[in-house]
Amino acid sequence: MDTVGVTGMDAPHTSRVEGNRLYGRGAYDMKAGLAACLMAAKRAKALNLRGDVIVTAVADEEVASIGTQAICRELARWQPDAVIVTEPTEMEIAVAHKGFVWFDIETFGVAAHGSRPHLGIDAIAKMGKVLTELAQLDLDLRANPTHPHLGSGSIHASLIQGGQELSSYPAYCKLQVERRTIPGETPDLVEAQLQAILDRCAAADSTFKAKLTRGLVREAFEVPENAPIVQLCAQHLSHITGATAKMSGVSFWADSAFFASAGVPTLLLGPHGFGAHGVVEWVDLDTVSQCVEIYVAVAQAFCV
Repeated sequence: MDTVGVTGMDAPHTSRVEGNRLYGRGAYDMKAGLAACLMAAKRAKALNLRGDVIVTAVADEEVASIGTQAICRELARWQPDAVIVTEPTEMEIAVAHKGFVWFDIETFGVAAHGSRPHLGIDAIAKMGKVLTELAQLDLDLRANPTHPHLGSGSIHASLIQGGQELSSYPAYCKLQVERRTIPGETPDLVEAQLQAILDRCAAADSTFKAKLTRGLVREAFEVPENAPIVQLCAQHLSHITGATAKMSGVSFWADSAFFASAGVPTLLLGPHGFGAHGVVEWVDLDTVSQCVEIYVAVAQAFCV
């Protein structure tokens, strides 16, 4: 349930409590959120609400999100009016998160013996020009933040491969890049940015040959801050915690984007903690209890 591996952890499957912290793999990301859902649903069931409170414990959020995508295919059956995703948000109401698009960039050269440079075209060297352009694009993006909660998009080179042996000019190089997006930045926009880089490289070098291929797409997400579910959560969060509710954005991607794309008002709200994907992971149990209270209060107010 949105939980990663345990490499480097000390007794990751043996939970321990120190003060108000529960330690262990997945305690923070995001078994605590799921536990709060179950506890809230149990209490909501006793309230005899007019509406339904549905808990979806979905698998595969870390890879292909097949669990939530299966739920979304059945939305007509459930007709939900709102969704709360209980990812850890430090007790802030996350009304936006970034998306991402993956691309493969391939450059093509001519193989030749290392002693015959006049016969070879170095595909890796050609990719170097692309990397320089990508670094500049990332600087330009981050220098111009436009989203109130998320700032700007970004791009980075993730994986690269090329060449066969030290004494040969490489005929092929492949670079895999990730472009993190903010709402309004579409996959087509990102592809156009990358294609423009390749076009500039080709215009400056007649031997430059490259191919761009789009991979996995995950859309950015946002919900209006005046949406009823957002306002209800803010009201009850403030009442239960005694602190003014804070609207925020989170940099990671989450399944919330699928529900929002299906037209369901959605937000993220979960407990405080530390160490998602890290070797030391813990969740603040006091905030887990507060989340339960908030979820129950929102369900009671919403399902009338």
